[in-house]
Amino acid sequence: MSIIKIKQVRSAIKRPADQKATIKALGFRKLNHVLEKENTPQVQGMINKVKHLVQIID
Repeated sequence: MSIIKIKQVRSAIKRPADQKATIKALGFRKLNHVLEKENTPQVQGMINKVKHLVQIID
């Protein structure tokens, strides 16, 4: 599998609990935090759920 970089660009404040939990499960701690994750179907689904809060970096 390939590695993708994702960055949290919007806050999870005032978001539904499931979206907050997804951001936490991905491993984000604060805004502009960049993570490297393995590109699996599970991670793709999590990113899709909070796509309005994160950005995929090339």
